Amino acid sequence: MNEPIQENPDSPVWAREDSFPTAPSGWGWVDIKGNPHPCDSLEKIATAIREDRDGSVNLVWTPAQPRMVLPEELEGMGDALRFARERWTRDDLEETGGKLRWFGTILVGFSGYAFVGGWIFAGRLAAQSGTPISSLEHLKFATKTMFESTQSGLALLMFVIFAFIPWYQARKRRKELGNWTEAGIADFAPTIRFETWLERQHAPLTRLFLVLIALVALAQIGCKVGTEGMASLMSVFHNWDGTKAAGLLKPEYHQGQWWRLFTAPFLHGNIVHLLMNAAALAYLGKRVEIFARWPHLPMVFLFAASIGGVASARFIDAPSVGASGGLMGWLGFLLVFETLHKPLVPRRARRRLAAGVFLTALIGLIGYRYIDNAAHAGGLLAGMIYAAIVFPASSSPHRPRTTITDRAAGVAAMLVLIAAAGFAVVKIVNG
Repeated sequence: MNEPIQENPDSPVWAREDSFPTAPSGWGWVDIKGNPHPCDSLEKIATAIREDRDGSVNLVWTPAQPRMVLPEELEGMGDALRFARERWTRDDLEETGGKLRWFGTILVGFSGYAFVGGWIFAGRLAAQSGTPISSLEHLKFATKTMFESTQSGLALLMFVIFAFIPWYQARKRRKELGNWTEAGIADFAPTIRFETWLERQHAPLTRLFLVLIALVALAQIGCKVGTEGMASLMSVFHNWDGTKAAGLLKPEYHQGQWWRLFTAPFLHGNIVHLLMNAAALAYLGKRVEIFARWPHLPMVFLFAASIGGVASARFIDAPSVGASGGLMGWLGFLLVFETLHKPLVPRRARRRLAAGVFLTALIGLIGYRYIDNAAHAGGLLAGMIYAAIVFPASSSPHRPRTTITDRAAGVAAMLVLIAAAGFAVVKIVNG
C-alpha cells in the first residue's frame, strides 16, 4: 500500500519525491511484483540491472535517497542500463521478427489457397458456360476471390495486430537505443517514472469492469458448452453464444429493444476479442480512474458505449458486441483531458495515446469487414466531447477534485452498468 501523497504545488503527483515508497536501509532493488532484494553495494545494483533480462528491476534504493527511485534516476547507472536495454531490444526484435515470419507464412498460405481456389473456380465456370476467358480475366477473378476470402482477411488482421505492429514497435525501440546515453536517459526518465507510478496505483473500479466482462464471458462460454458439449471448449477462438440474446442486433434495436445498447458492450465474440479488450480496459481504465477520478470512469464509458452503439445501429447492419465503443471513449477522453491538463502527464506518454488512435484506425481499415468502425468512431468522439465539456483547460499540476454531484452521478452510472451486465447474463442463460 502506497503512503499518502502530500500535495505539492509545483509537481504532478507522479513526479513528487514522495511518489514512491520510503527506502529501507542500505542498498537494494524491488522487482515488478513488489518483492525487495537487498544487497550490499551500488555495484550489486548495477549488476542486477545488467543481468535483468525481463525488466524486473522496477525500483532501487541507496543510503543516499530517502525514497526509492527508478534505475534511470540513479547516477552512474548509464552503462548498465544501456547494456540491459541493448539486450532487451535485440531479444525483442528477434522474437517479433519470428512472429512476423510465422504470421506472414500463415497469411501467404491462406491468401495463396484462396487465390488458387479462385483460379480453379474461374476455369470451371468458363468450362461450364463454354465461354473462354483470357488470362487477365482469370487473374482478376482469382485476385478478387483472394481479397474477399474471410480466411485471408482474418489472417491479414492477425498479421497486423500480432506480428507487424509489435515488430515495428520493437524496431523503433531498437532505433531509439542510440539516444540511450547518460545524458539522453534524462529525456526518457519522466515517461518511465509516470508509467511506473501508474502501474503501482490501485484502481478498484477498473478491476470491477474487468470482473463484469469476465462474468459475462463465462456465461457465454457456459451456454456454448451447454449447447455443444465440452468439445466446444476447444473452439474458444470461434464465435461465442449470446449475440442473439443480448448483442446489438440492429433490427431488434430499431424495433424498440433499446436495452441492447447497454448489454452488448459486455459481450465478446471470442477469446481473442475478449483478451484484447481486457488489456485495453486495464490500462485506459486505470489512467482515467487515477487522473480524472473514479466517477468519470463509468460515466464516460456509459456515454461513449451508448453513442458508439447508436452510431453502429445507424451505419452498420451486422450484429455488434464488445466494449470497444466505451474503450474508445476512454481513449478519446484521455486525449482531450490530458491535452487540456498538460502538466499532469509527460508529453511522450500523451503521444502514445495518439499513436493508439492511429493504430486503431489502421486496424479498423484493414479489418473493416470484421470491426465495427462506426462504434469505434462514435465512442472516440463521445469521449472527446465529454472531456472538452466537463474539464476546462488548466495549468495546474493537480488532479481535479470530485464534487458530490460527480460522485452521485458516478455511482448511478456504475449501477446502470452493473445492472446491464447482470441483465446480459440473464438473457444469455435464458437463451
